[in-house]
Amino acid sequence: MAADLAVADLAELRRPVRGRVTVAAGLQALAAALAVTPAVVLVEIARRLLNGSGQPVWPLAWVAVGLLVARFALYASASLLSHLADADLAYLLRRRLTDQLSALPLSWFAGGVSAQVRTTAQDDVATLHHAVAHARGDLAAAVAGPAVVVGYLLWVDWSLALVTVALVGAAQAIRMRLKVRATDEVGRVAAAGAELTAAVLETVRGISVVKAFAGGRGAPRFTAAAAEYVDADERAQRIFVRPRAVARATVAPATVVCAVTAAGTGLVAAGWSDPVNLVAFALLGVGLFEQLTPIYLAQDLRVRSRTAARRIGDLLREPRQATVEPARARAVGEPLTVEFDDVHFGYQDAHRVLRGVTATLAPGTVTALVGPSGAGKSTLAMLLARFADVGEGAIRLGGADLRDIDRDDLYRHVGFLLQDVVLLRRSIRDNIALADPAATEDAVRAAARAAAVDDRILALPRGYDSVAGEDAHLSGGEAQRVAIARTLLAGTPIVVLDEATAFADPDSEAAIQDALAALAAGRTLLVIAHRLYTITEADQILVLDDGRLVERGRHDELLAADGRYAQLWHAQQGGRP
Repeated sequence: MAADLAVADLAELRRPVRGRVTVAAGLQALAAALAVTPAVVLVEIARRLLNGSGQPVWPLAWVAVGLLVARFALYASASLLSHLADADLAYLLRRRLTDQLSALPLSWFAGGVSAQVRTTAQDDVATLHHAVAHARGDLAAAVAGPAVVVGYLLWVDWSLALVTVALVGAAQAIRMRLKVRATDEVGRVAAAGAELTAAVLETVRGISVVKAFAGGRGAPRFTAAAAEYVDADERAQRIFVRPRAVARATVAPATVVCAVTAAGTGLVAAGWSDPVNLVAFALLGVGLFEQLTPIYLAQDLRVRSRTAARRIGDLLREPRQATVEPARARAVGEPLTVEFDDVHFGYQDAHRVLRGVTATLAPGTVTALVGPSGAGKSTLAMLLARFADVGEGAIRLGGADLRDIDRDDLYRHVGFLLQDVVLLRRSIRDNIALADPAATEDAVRAAARAAAVDDRILALPRGYDSVAGEDAHLSGGEAQRVAIARTLLAGTPIVVLDEATAFADPDSEAAIQDALAALAAGRTLLVIAHRLYTITEADQILVLDDGRLVERGRHDELLAADGRYAQLWHAQQGGRP
């Protein structure tokens, strides 16, 4: 079943370029057939010269030159056509994958799938390059070329042709047996290679931990993976070496020439063959085995391509977040009130995160979400940004259910600022203007000034043209202020704010708080608060515990109630200097 699905995936993915690839394979097969003809013409020229028939040989020579030129033209056309088809397919696939990833709920990305996405979008699409641009054409050439050679040799002298084919057949039998015996070992080498790659990545990413705790011993996982890879490779090579050597020796040029010459000499001596026939076998029989090699390479490419196509297909089949048809989309009404109505939510592992949360965020107010770790704060905020859909209940914005609002319309009203800041590898100007690429220089500068980061940007080597990660190396607090400027410029009336000062030092925290004050002006804020002293002036505080809303009110009211919020407050205050 899995193999059938992989075949179906590969066929479906290649469908947009199937016609061009088939034509390219046909052209390459003709080119392979024409590649043999100059040698055939050379044999016929030798035949005319040795027989003393007096027939002209220059016409044949010009035919060989013409066929050689035609072969180059066909091969170049096939290569160009197949590579253009491959480039178009890679573009289409990456567009499809990009659209698919943008439509998946954010909860899908929470399982550490970055390596999987990278492998699928980059490596697996690249693997299909060989299947599209090379495999079918190489297979067609590997069939057409030897077929022409064998057909010609049979026409010249069937008995010598059988000797040549027998040698090639013996080598092929050894190769097939070797392929079967080596299957398990090749699988072990591949598995060991994958583990070694993972160990290298782990070592590089955690190099500080390795140096601090492993000392001169290096990373244990990397050491073990390297040893296992060497062992697996040695076991495979022990299987490969002897049969491979026998196969190569069987079809080595010297072996083929000696065998054919010996058999041919006997046949010529008996008067059953023409001496000039030996020229044909010396020229064409020697390379017959190597012409078949692309068949095996094409088979290996096909297996790898099916595996890659299966992974791409699996990603494209991941359930998308429900979209709204334009005819059914509802407009966001006024006032921009946010309503959580009996919201329930759970992840795919059936773990219930939210249980019946009901709350209202009035326009222009600040609402803080507090609670112990795992209470569901981030999940509730994530649902407002519609990174996932509620399991039961509803979230409404301006009276419209989020599931009925067009995605672009929703994000014109709701923005979010997370504590884990992401700056794209683009200029600082482009990072700030991400939501509004047409923003003027004055607008970008005004947002940066409001976020208290304009002076720091101007101090960079190229100012606003400096590229994040290249010549713009910002601290966590500075990057957070750039993100605040981006949110300011986006101008969304509702902002979901994860604790922006969670990892800031005191100086940065003061600057960030000033920037957040500018951001809060006139906006509705939903703040995930870890440091409770930062939200004492919030209009309302929602206290979550084990997915339930257990308290709500202002700071003073909740302290007076002496409930869960008061416990959290006193726990934090007791730990402060």
